Amino acid sequence: MKTIRFLIGLAVALSVCMIAGNAVGVSSAYKNNIYNTGALKPTDSILKVKVGDPAPDFTLPSVKDGMVLLSQFKGKKNVVLSFIPAAWTPVCSDQWPGYNILQPIFEEFDAVLLGISVDNIPTLYAWTNQMGDLWFPVLSDFWPHGALAQKLGILRSNGTTERAVFIIDKKGIIRYIDVHDINRRPPLENIVRELKNL
Repeated sequence: MKTIRFLIGLAVALSVCMIAGNAVGVSSAYKNNIYNTGALKPTDSILKVKVGDPAPDFTLPSVKDGMVLLSQFKGKKNVVLSFIPAAWTPVCSDQWPGYNILQPIFEEFDAVLLGISVDNIPTLYAWTNQMGDLWFPVLSDFWPHGALAQKLGILRSNGTTERAVFIIDKKGIIRYIDVHDINRRPPLENIVRELKNL
């Protein structure tokens, strides 16, 4: 438990440094290319799934790993889906690097993390390349535009997605949903708590 608290604290500290523009290992080119969206409407969609529902299967292209199917993890891994609204925006650019420090926790709870955005592969490639190495697959829900986000009910009226986290157990059942205020990063400790509950 002390290790978990330490890693969460470290991830939060790293995120604070990144927000302040002092990210460790992040190039100045990355910092100077972040588009400030300003404050957005916290949520702008109607959820179409609930805890206890089977997660809709999907096949999405990954920046580095070819095609990724949700069904490939069934019976093998718990799955955490992390949807971010758009590449090259402040909170999104802070959120995913923060998960890098938590890799041992995901492994401890037999879970895989899938980062998902409605941006296309070239955009996600350039953006995540500036972040440094992410240990988890980054997937594109670009075409048909936001098809998975639409199935889940998290596609916003402007074509981006909500900032949302879904935890799916090894049986393919949704066990946790957090459609978060788009202006804020979902707390890491909530993800850890829910993985522990599985």
